[in-house]
Amino acid sequence: MKNMGRLALLAAGVLFVAFFSNVAMGAASGKPPLGDVQEMVMLLASSILFAVAVLRFELEARRSSISTTNDT
Repeated sequence: MKNMGRLALLAAGVLFVAFFSNVAMGAASGKPPLGDVQEMVMLLASSILFAVAVLRFELEARRSSISTTNDT
């Protein structure tokens, strides 16, 4: 479970790079490979995964903070 945040962050990064590549290819050629709906779903999924990653990192930081506070 510790790696869930890293996995979510990696997946968000991959999806965002795919989204950015699609936008760049569309700007270069005039017609993007993916349609508007697919772009929106990809960006939405990337945003959700990024939020999940941030929340997981915050949870781990809070847990480690509580455990070090209880040790003293």
